[in-house]
Amino acid sequence: MRIDSSHFGFRVLLALALLAFGGMAPAIAEAQLTFEMAETAMDAAEAEARANGWNLTILITDAEGVPVYLRRMDGASHRTHEIASMKCFTVLTIQGPSGDYGRGLAAGTMDTIPGAIGFDGGLPIMMNGEIIGAMAASGARGTEDAQVVRAGLAAMGADPIG
Repeated sequence: MRIDSSHFGFRVLLALALLAFGGMAPAIAEAQLTFEMAETAMDAAEAEARANGWNLTILITDAEGVPVYLRRMDGASHRTHEIASMKCFTVLTIQGPSGDYGRGLAAGTMDTIPGAIGFDGGLPIMMNGEIIGAMAASGARGTEDAQVVRAGLAAMGADPIG
């Protein structure tokens, strides 16, 4: 079999060009949680906790549940890290506030989820209607934990959570 070298070279170049430019379709811009965003939220959340005299653990995760920022304030109980982690897990699992899970369990409208916790204080981090992570605080009353988290979310410019 004889291969015409001029056509063969052209075909190779064409194939390489298609591969190279085929992957250059316009990317859909998806919001992502950055370390800087998490740091801004964390600083505001800690300031809110300090202003109220609450010693908390505050955790921020990405949409996969991987920790991005964790801060355990002096005086926070050793168990607060675990509870904040469970709140973030719950938020990402139900795609909503951790307290909604507890209320859903009590009302019989949600099934038990192993590893989830129904306390208030865990909220989704939403940008342009998309969940890009979770933020939770633990160590005060659930409503107080949620207050701290809301301060952090507002500082980072996240969508307000109803």
